[in-house]
Amino acid sequence: MNRLELRGLLDAVCAGTLTPEAAHGRLLQFLRHAPYEDLGFAKVDHHRSIRQGFPEVIFGIGKTPAQIASIAERIVNAGQNLLVTRSTEEAHTAVVAVLPDAVFNPVAGTISLRRSPPPVGKGTVAIAAAGTADLPVAEEAAVCLDMMGNTVDRLYDVGVAGLHRLLAVHDRLTAARVVIVVAGMEGALPSVIGGLVDTPVIAVPTSIGYGASFGGLTALLAMLNSCASGVSVVNIDNGFGAAAIASSINHLP
Repeated sequence: MNRLELRGLLDAVCAGTLTPEAAHGRLLQFLRHAPYEDLGFAKVDHHRSIRQGFPEVIFGIGKTPAQIASIAERIVNAGQNLLVTRSTEEAHTAVVAVLPDAVFNPVAGTISLRRSPPPVGKGTVAIAAAGTADLPVAEEAAVCLDMMGNTVDRLYDVGVAGLHRLLAVHDRLTAARVVIVVAGMEGALPSVIGGLVDTPVIAVPTSIGYGASFGGLTALLAMLNSCASGVSVVNIDNGFGAAAIASSINHLP
């Protein structure tokens, strides 16, 4: 149960379309899992959607397929939407054995399953990716944003090596409420976009590049030192983190 569903439950009782007894039963079903479910190897946080607006997200790295499937099953059985990041086809096979409707995105490395519609964001979140090699991180952000209830506008392969490509989508950048910018190499794209828009820019450095890129460290430092105002930076390859921040901004009144 998320905030939207809880509000809908109370509104239904107030309007007389749902009896207090029926509402009581639904709340009890939810609260039986409160505040978490202990699986021994994991404590599944069933109240995170109430506190933060979105259910617990499973980080796939370091977990076995069986562990991911077990956590995923508990999340969905509690009536929550499912999102797994940094996952694999092997993990997806384990998840669909217990949740047949779970969807795997091989580019983003995500597993997702939507049980109920999330609260809808106020506007559009644009994702600008410098190059095709940055798409795994950009798509991770896109899938996460979609699951969190946001409209996503993908602007891919618009890096600074060909500024005409970026200028061609200028109107779409300025129409967005938040812009996520994904780039590796020298990490210049967020600074360029930051100088073109008056909305928050969330920069995501990627580990794409040759030796002196140091696995994304060069891009990270370049973005942290951006001279454009309104640019914030998340960790290297952290598409999920960028999506979470962008979604929070996009759901503000």
